[in-house]
Amino acid sequence: MMSYWELQSFSSYDHIVIGAGIVGLSVAIELADKFKGQRIAVLERGLLPTGASSRNAGFACMGSVTELLDDLQTMSEQEVIDLFALRKTGLELLRKRLGDTRIGYATNGSYELINDNELAALDKIDHLNRMLLPVTGSAAFRMADDQIDATGFDRGFTRAMIENVHEGELHTGKMLRALTDLAISKGIEIKTGAEADHYTESSRGVEVAITDTFRKEQWVLHCSTLTICTNAFTRQLLPNADVIPGRGQVLITHPIPGLKFKGIYHFDKGFYYFRELNGCVLIGGGRNLDFEGETTTELALNKLIQIDLEQKLADIILPHTHFEVAQRWSGIMAFGSTKQPIVKAYSDRVFGCFRMGGMGVAMGSEVARQIVNLM
Repeated sequence: MMSYWELQSFSSYDHIVIGAGIVGLSVAIELADKFKGQRIAVLERGLLPTGASSRNAGFACMGSVTELLDDLQTMSEQEVIDLFALRKTGLELLRKRLGDTRIGYATNGSYELINDNELAALDKIDHLNRMLLPVTGSAAFRMADDQIDATGFDRGFTRAMIENVHEGELHTGKMLRALTDLAISKGIEIKTGAEADHYTESSRGVEVAITDTFRKEQWVLHCSTLTICTNAFTRQLLPNADVIPGRGQVLITHPIPGLKFKGIYHFDKGFYYFRELNGCVLIGGGRNLDFEGETTTELALNKLIQIDLEQKLADIILPHTHFEVAQRWSGIMAFGSTKQPIVKAYSDRVFGCFRMGGMGVAMGSEVARQIVNLM
């Protein structure tokens, strides 16, 4: 039950956003800038964002050569260009909004490892560069074979290497902390331990039923607009949404003396990714080994994939180098029938902004601006 004071001061808002990840916080910040002085609440069911916003690898990326070529098998050139532009614009907005220092943004190099089965992709680099030139203003990709030996990567696997010129890396924790601090500075209320169960819309506004996870009771909050930014968990509120969860497995080693490379790296159409981080190696991916098992919203480890990630470290990335795993975790991403995010007005009061396809770091700020512009 709510007290008189709680009912009077904490039950009504101008705008409610569900989800305190990158997209949800960015939407709240856009709302605060557009509707100055209005009350905004962000609801988050966990202590920290539940999906991937605080559990990703810290890649500020827009797509590798083999990933983009794979996209062109199911998407038109213009769709691929538009999606690349969305990621680029979103990343630029994130950096401008928070500042590179606050998010630990760096350009230590971004590369893709090419194996024997992918050598044909090298012939398509010029085409991709011409295709993306209106967005990038300069060539997006260039060969970096001369850097392979210095990295220590296995030459039996790494037959070529491509540099992705417009990508960088960041510190996921600092980035999410900076977004949270900015939201709070704008008077946005962030409610953790508040699980949204369902909502009801009427001509007077929207009622959002939430469960207080401590009191084990349901509250009803009132707002003029509701924006759902729950990514892989969206079907709990919008059952017909075209959203498929995709879990991502990650691990990080202890520091490795004399580590030979820096920057961020991709291989196998973006299904694998790794980076140097404070002298350690972080590696993630492998979802393609068990699509069915990783189509889940359960935050758990997949033993098969975790073993595979260690094997990739030993065979490809750190051959003849001793390493020890320090931490393992997983995060939940959202995919669908296309790679385009869903940015949609469901009514005059209810909006949705989700399905980032594992690119929430890059796209989150721009899709937030787009959804608020619909209001």
